[in-house]
Amino acid sequence: MESAHLSALSAKHAGLDARIAAENSRPSPNDTLLAQLKKQKLKLKEALQRL
Repeated sequence: MESAHLSALSAKHAGLDARIAAENSRPSPNDTLLAQLKKQKLKLKEALQRL
């Protein structure tokens, strides 16, 4: 069970990484969206470290 949860969190973390990279590659990145995505990514990273 814990392994599945870890895999799901890792997948979400990687997905957020991709979304952040895609937003940064746009000519005019949305700073508000980037801040939200980075905050979500940080929360996931903290959750991964707790496991």
